[in-house]
Amino acid sequence: MKKLKKIPEFKSEEEEREFWHNNDSIDFLDWNGAKEASFPNLKPTTKSISIRLPEMMIDAIKNIANKTDVPYQSLIKIFLKERLEQEKLLHKNL
Repeated sequence: MKKLKKIPEFKSEEEEREFWHNNDSIDFLDWNGAKEASFPNLKPTTKSISIRLPEMMIDAIKNIANKTDVPYQSLIKIFLKERLEQEKLLHKNL
């Protein structure tokens, strides 16, 4: 059995994300004893951003949100998520 490397301590989630992006977990973990896990209450990390949109666009989004009884910022996230999924299908390497 191959000797596993020690997983370093991370100063931030971003540092850990970068580490795993550049390293293969097989060098650090023995996956033979792994079991499937479920995290039903896990919420993704979010980050606030500012974005300038034309008032006409914001009004249209708010109008749709009002008709569908969804908060307009949640509707924007839904729209972005759907578009990202479409782009992933078009560009399999994303």
